[in-house]
Amino acid sequence: MKELSDVERYEFKKKLEEIKSCKGQHTELISLYIPPNRQISDVMSYLRNEYSQSTNIKSKTTRKNVLSAIESIMSRLRYFKKPPENGLVFFVGHKSIGADKTEMVTYVIEPPVPVQSFIYRCDSSFYTQPLEEILTERDVYGLFLIDRRECTIGILRGKRIELIDYLTSRVPGKHGRGGQSQRRFERLIEIAAHEWFEKCGKKISEIFLNEKDLKGIFVGGPGPTKYHFVEGDYLHYEIKNKIIDIFDTGYTDESGLRELVEIASQRMGDLKISREKKIMKRFLKEITKRGKSLAVYGEEDVRKALEMGALDTLLLSENLSRYRVKLVCDSCGHEEERTLSKSEIKSIERNPPKCKKCNGNMVIKDKIDMIEELSKKALEMGTKVELISSDSEEGATLLSTFGGIAGILRFEV
Repeated sequence: MKELSDVERYEFKKKLEEIKSCKGQHTELISLYIPPNRQISDVMSYLRNEYSQSTNIKSKTTRKNVLSAIESIMSRLRYFKKPPENGLVFFVGHKSIGADKTEMVTYVIEPPVPVQSFIYRCDSSFYTQPLEEILTERDVYGLFLIDRRECTIGILRGKRIELIDYLTSRVPGKHGRGGQSQRRFERLIEIAAHEWFEKCGKKISEIFLNEKDLKGIFVGGPGPTKYHFVEGDYLHYEIKNKIIDIFDTGYTDESGLRELVEIASQRMGDLKISREKKIMKRFLKEITKRGKSLAVYGEEDVRKALEMGALDTLLLSENLSRYRVKLVCDSCGHEEERTLSKSEIKSIERNPPKCKKCNGNMVIKDKIDMIEELSKKALEMGTKVELISSDSEEGATLLSTFGGIAGILRFEV
């Protein structure tokens, strides 16, 4: 399966979210998947048959909407002699827009990987599951931390750390008994520890055996306990064979997962999170330079550097959640561009600002997700784009300290 770039993945995900948000009043949203080896004539024949069947739908409104959706797909298919290399996907129908009103929507997608089978569905929502599978992260690593007190199990999925489970034990700690009581208590402690390790091993094995794309496992924890656990017969043999490395960490709770990933990413250069950390450390190093710094941050300065062709790498937080909006005066046609959040856009739609030139209403003419807009400009200027997750400490710093937008320059400006 083709590996999507971070930007392609982001744009594809946004488009699918838009498609999934469409809801029909009845079963009048059509999803059509056409594999690359399917003849267009066969698809047209199938649709004509569906059209004939749909004339029997009892509800007049539903019948009308379904028929118009099929007609729309057929009219678009006439422009194709054969499906594109990866096939075609149509999402067409009347989505509900409130107050018993509907609006016709049409999405035609050439997927980044081949469509596997022919699918036709008519439902109250679009069927997007086959396309969602393309977004499934396949760079997956297991994480667990263990000592005699705690066990934390997690997953590193691409650049995201997920806490899966947290267990605590009842293994007694140190005791002040002497003589025969000392030996008896030590035996009881060892029995309790063995039972604790068995419980952890069973849970860890159960979780990781269900992860079909698991590439490997990193183990952490303070002291020698983790080695004793791994070397013992507590883990399923398949899980034991997937252990890549064992690291010393100061913690065995959720914060230990981040510590474990931090250490593992320094050793494993092919991890997605390793590349992210490396580029962010390069940026932060430039920031601390007193002179001749190649770091730039803040929307205005980054845009200037990008337009000058001076930007080598554009750093964008995946959680930016901002839009580039074009406002146009409905009286004199004066235009302005602004960067706004979703809530600010809604506020403008309710209460349009006044034009500086003629005091008319400024209305939104166009809007685009800021990550998509800047990524497109970067591509045109030969600038590399790095989407940074906020899961790492460096990623969280990019969002909170630098507003989620920064860059590394090719030369000083």
